Amino acid sequence: MIKSEQASLSVIRIAVITILAIFILSVGVLASSTGVKNVKIVLADNCEIDVLTTKSVVSDILEENRIIVLPEENVVPNLDSEITNNSSTIIITGRTQDAYSVVQIAEEEENVRLDSLLSSYNTITEKMVTIDEKIPYETIMKDSSSSSEGMATSVLQEGQEGLKRSTYKIKYQNDIEIGRTLINEEIIKEAVNKIVQVTAVTARSSAEGSRVHIVTPTPSNSELASRVEGLQPTIKTMNASAYTASECGKSVDSPGYGRTASGEKATAWYTIAAGKGYPMGTIMYIPHFKSSPNGGWFVVQDRGSSISNNKIDIYMNTYNECITFGRRNLECYIYRAD
Repeated sequence: MIKSEQASLSVIRIAVITILAIFILSVGVLASSTGVKNVKIVLADNCEIDVLTTKSVVSDILEENRIIVLPEENVVPNLDSEITNNSSTIIITGRTQDAYSVVQIAEEEENVRLDSLLSSYNTITEKMVTIDEKIPYETIMKDSSSSSEGMATSVLQEGQEGLKRSTYKIKYQNDIEIGRTLINEEIIKEAVNKIVQVTAVTARSSAEGSRVHIVTPTPSNSELASRVEGLQPTIKTMNASAYTASECGKSVDSPGYGRTASGEKATAWYTIAAGKGYPMGTIMYIPHFKSSPNGGWFVVQDRGSSISNNKIDIYMNTYNECITFGRRNLECYIYRAD
């Protein structure tokens, strides 16, 4: 009787252990099926993107990464297919025969690895980067003058730059930044505006020994200067960068290559991209460029997704010029367009 009871207990233990093993295995399979996948996306323009995703359907993965498939493009595997492996590849081709060729080669040559087929593609990677950026202050002119004989200025409040912490998703191709998207922005310190008082000055003889600071007129050595002659500008310190046509995502053969948001052709030493707070045609004078071919005069002709009202992007002819210029804070005299 005792032996029979011991045998029964042994059977029960084995059954419990088996059930636990099956449960643990099921949980592992479930976790694997809902885990993060590493997917390689090869675009029709010979670019390659590595992404992490929890999505399974090809169309959902492309949509999550804001990739639009054009009507003339093909996707391998197709949009309705499911990605089940932890490491898979999605290929977007420009013509039907391109997709057929990739599949045919993979089927006919067992020794050919997909990595070798794609070895000529340029790798695109994405990184989340947090950057502390300065917030330029504005210069506010308080004009209390009513005479054209002369004007004197006095600083009522000195300007101070602010600080913000910005998080960007930055795309790199061959370790070169090709685009960035602002994810989050946190103001660490607000900028303090510079306030300048403008008052009228009555002319005095030199015998009185009076010394006042007279506002120097802006240069009038260009057609743009003549258009704003006599107008009072808004003076503002703005964060300036530079761009060129090759950075705008359009091919050289495209009709829109080098075309600004205003419809005009972008021109070096003339075109500026600014925020929506500055209407198209707004004229800006930047003293930093007073010795340049344009004498420092520019026109707002373009926009940009990452350009706020405290930033400007100056059009230049070449990418090297843009890199050399970098990013800097510049004083700008802003004349509103008529």
